Amino acid sequence: MNYDKKYMARCLELAKNGTGTARPNPSVGAVIVHNDKIIGEGFTDSYGGPHAEVNAVNSVKDESLLKEATIYVTLEPCSHHGKTPPCADLIVRKQIPNVVIGTVDTNSLVFGEGIKRLKKAGCNVKVGVLEEECKQHHKRFFTVQNKQRPYIILKWAETSNGFIAPKNKEKQEPVWISNTYAKQLVHKWRSEEHAILVGTNTVLADNPKLNVRSWSGNNPTRIVLDKSLRIPNDSSVIDGSIPTIILTEKEEGTKENIIFERIDFSKELAFQICGVLSKHKIQSVIIEGGTQTLQSFIDDNLWDEARVFIGDVSFSEGIKAPVLNSFLSKQETIKNNTLKYFFND
Repeated sequence: MNYDKKYMARCLELAKNGTGTARPNPSVGAVIVHNDKIIGEGFTDSYGGPHAEVNAVNSVKDESLLKEATIYVTLEPCSHHGKTPPCADLIVRKQIPNVVIGTVDTNSLVFGEGIKRLKKAGCNVKVGVLEEECKQHHKRFFTVQNKQRPYIILKWAETSNGFIAPKNKEKQEPVWISNTYAKQLVHKWRSEEHAILVGTNTVLADNPKLNVRSWSGNNPTRIVLDKSLRIPNDSSVIDGSIPTIILTEKEEGTKENIIFERIDFSKELAFQICGVLSKHKIQSVIIEGGTQTLQSFIDDNLWDEARVFIGDVSFSEGIKAPVLNSFLSKQETIKNNTLKYFFND
């Protein structure tokens, strides 16, 4: 048995507990092992709270064992002062002799400095255990660091014959293409991401709340495209209950919990949106808009992942689903629906 992989896999399990709450910090998982027995573990707290390494060390009942232990972490321990002291210094101070790291931190404030500090102090450091899995887990953080934009997820449901919505609707509410289980999964996704974005037509057609209801977790920041401020004041997305950013061409002040940002809708829309999201330090966003909004990100190649539900219903006519010229990465069956995942490599 490869024990390094075994314990790093446990780190990844722990790290998932901080997804959606640790940002803007990465959600790290840490495990401390002594004589092939886990004696401590932890994950990153909400921003401003202890990092994974601190929580793992604090969970150890007999700290004398640390001097003969190995600490496993999904990401290189930080080496700079932020809201909390450097985790690399904590490991050195506690005299933990062995450190196993999933992947290097590409943040310019760290980027190998944590590893250097550990080695200089005499620690045995091993890097690259389950590296691809750790990089995938930290994809949001790495995208912000390396591409200076949020991690972008495209999401939609389409009928078996390729429509995203019917041509005409009788009521201002969604017409469901996917099933109840898919709907719950979408709310889980919302709880994991920093923001959710829709266009004007989606709001006018469906009056969505864009919050988390069928799952437990934080509501994402709402991002709404409204070029001419056509969205009615009684719409759910501007009820002030959730932080909301309206992207518009009109002059407008700031209302309670609502920020208005001006952009030029005649120019590279997706790039401008990414600029506004970066300005507000948004780490990830789910694009849940209609075909026009989704296609603008696809055409500008500004997306990282697409999640597409295929329902078993069909419309005689309607609005065509976006066209995604990318290879299918994986798919799964959710009762009578198919969920397809695409990754933009």
